[in-house]
Amino acid sequence: MKTPSLFDTPPVAQPLAAAMRPRNLDEYCGQEHLLGPSRPLRQAIEAGQLHSMVFWGPPGVGKTTLARLLADASDAQFLSISAVLSGVKDIRAAVEQAKEARLQFGKRTILFIDEIHRFNKSQQDAFLPYVEDGTVTLVGATTENPSFSLNNALLSRVRVYVLRSLGVEALQNLLQQALADKERGLGDRQIIIDSEQLLVLSKAADGDARRALNLLQIAADLAVPGEQGAVIDDDILDEVLQGQLKRFDQQGDIFYDQISAFHKSVRGSDPNAAMYWFARMVDGGADPLYVVRRLLAIASEDIGNADPRALELALNAWQTFERLGSPEGLLAIAHAVTYCASAPKSNAVYMAMKAAFDDVRNTPSYDVPMHIRNAPTKLMKELGYNEGYRYAHDEPNAYAAGECYFPEEMEPREYYQPSDRGLEIKIREKLERLRQLDQQSERKRRK
Repeated sequence: MKTPSLFDTPPVAQPLAAAMRPRNLDEYCGQEHLLGPSRPLRQAIEAGQLHSMVFWGPPGVGKTTLARLLADASDAQFLSISAVLSGVKDIRAAVEQAKEARLQFGKRTILFIDEIHRFNKSQQDAFLPYVEDGTVTLVGATTENPSFSLNNALLSRVRVYVLRSLGVEALQNLLQQALADKERGLGDRQIIIDSEQLLVLSKAADGDARRALNLLQIAADLAVPGEQGAVIDDDILDEVLQGQLKRFDQQGDIFYDQISAFHKSVRGSDPNAAMYWFARMVDGGADPLYVVRRLLAIASEDIGNADPRALELALNAWQTFERLGSPEGLLAIAHAVTYCASAPKSNAVYMAMKAAFDDVRNTPSYDVPMHIRNAPTKLMKELGYNEGYRYAHDEPNAYAAGECYFPEEMEPREYYQPSDRGLEIKIREKLERLRQLDQQSERKRRK
């Protein structure tokens, strides 16, 4: 027998998340909308009728596992490459392996590409012919929206399946299976954890099965030995969960989904939902200054002149956070969030600007009318610059009724149409009075 040496490398224990990887579809956790008994994908897998596809979903929901189960169910060769580490050379090598498997053994090949969104256009084009002729059945996995990350040629050849975050109940069941499984899980370690603590772990995993199992494994390693088994108590849970961030991918789909939810909550005048999404983003690691910058845009786009104070308050919140930082400065942003969400809404200014820019881009560059040109020199005055200009402050109500400031070739436009909300009620009334003065002036001119 060989004498143990200090330099012998001990076997590396397999992570619980890897050990508990499902071996068949019945053990697969979640995604009932795709893999339920009567769902088309489940039927296609069981019938061995595979097609190229892309799994789109957040981390830890089983994209890679499902790809492996596809290969097992169809008795296909499974080749896996990562778009982070691989290039065209690796794609070609995989294609050659697929050709050899088909020629020698008559076996199909599933080419799994993890994080397929990281391949550029030329790399994506490299495997298109082999998907087209059936050399490989492509299965891609991505956390990013395929509409933006994959080119149209590839999208037209695959079907996109959306995988959802796992629910708390599904994660609880998964953790219970891991605790009971003596072959692959923690069943032989007699881990004691009550249902409430299991619920806490499941919620902390934030829909991610891999994270749930990793947290359980860490907690089990820290469990205190007792007479009945190793106990996971509240103190251990607090230590394990300390510093855990919710799922938030800066500049990724989750980021844009949450900022969209925030914007729509403010626009929809729901301060409670707006506060929730603000807290979700900041708790997940978002830069609070990004949120308040978006709030500034909302103050102009969705509130505008209905309450001009909203823009000022959002700007003040930005400056306050820059001076105080977190956490004190977060209160100023929360102040602005609730104010903007509660403020009267109007997109009249936004629509006016959009219409004006549309006109400018779609009409000639008309000359400025002579009467509203400045005339700082004698020559300009002799040429008629500023001739006939009516100085508004010299007119009744400081308004030159009937005056036109548009180019002569254009009919006057009404870009700005104030809403009947907030301060714009007063602005609307004011502009209506001015229009009446214009009409009176026009009638007098015609007489």
